[in-house]
Order: sequence, then C-alpha cells, then structure tokens
Amino acid sequence: MLSERPGVLLNAGLFQLGWFCCVLGGSTAALLATPLILAVHLWLIVPMGERLRELRWLAAFVALGMVVDGSLSLAGGYTITSDTPDWAHWLPLPVWMWCLWPLFASTIHHALRWLWQRSWLAAAGGAISAPLSYYGGGQLANVTLADWLLPAQALIWGCLCLGIARLQGHAERV
Repeated sequence: MLSERPGVLLNAGLFQLGWFCCVLGGSTAALLATPLILAVHLWLIVPMGERLRELRWLAAFVALGMVVDGSLSLAGGYTITSDTPDWAHWLPLPVWMWCLWPLFASTIHHALRWLWQRSWLAAAGGAISAPLSYYGGGQLANVTLADWLLPAQALIWGCLCLGIARLQGHAERV
C-alpha cells in the first residue's frame, strides 16, 4: 500500500485514466479497463483492513449508477449512439457509462476525502463538477443530452454529494 499523498495522486490519476478509457474507448475498453483500475486501486491504495468496506462502496455505486443514469436514460435524457455489446442491449445505458460509477466511488475515501468535511462544499462541488463531466463526456462520446439533463444532474449530484458528506461525517464521528 502506498503512503497517503502518493496514494491520493495515484487514485486521482487512475480515476481520470478510467474516465477517458470509458468515454473514449466505449464499452469494450470500459470492460477491460475498469476491473483492472479497480484492482490496482484496491491493491495499492486501500489498506488491507478497509478493502471489504471499499468493495461495499464500489458495489453500492454500481447499483446506484444503474438506477440514476438508467432512469435518466429511460426518461430520454441521453441519446447514445456509441457501441454496446450485443449481450448488453437490454441495459438502459451503455456499459461504459455504468462503469464510471464505481470509478467515481473509488475516489470517495481517497482523492475526494477532503471534500466531505464541509457539506456545502460537497454539494456545490457535485452540482457543478458532475454536469460538467457529463457535458464533456457527452461531447467526446457523441452522446446527445436533453436540454433538461444538466440541471437535473446538478440537482442529483448536489444531493448525492451532500449525502456522501453526511455519511462520511457520521462515519468519522463514530
């Protein structure tokens, strides 16, 4: 396991690498890169005694991503023309988009740990950065976003990050 500062930098770098693999490489690249990146994350960054907790966060965000982005997709928030493997056509969103969620979750206790100390900052950070990420990803991956999607993403991610801040604050007080 790496010491804290190099671990935080590696965590941020792995997230960005994963984001670009998913957005630019599509579902096939996401299916190859995401498990590899998460394995490196668990092996080099997460202390041995915290790996089960980290795996729970990753699994929770896999499910949360399907609910949030799947619902927005079914509501017409995205028009996606990217690749989808034949076996995944029944999913409400492409695999690459789904893979972004556990990659984000991998930053919660590491690269973004500082953010959860102030709830208002976490909410503002989520409300601003997530829509920018969706907009940039949409431009790079040829995804058309509905006019209402970015304001909806701001609200969703502001609330989500506020919830994470509250959970993290509670976890540190216990």
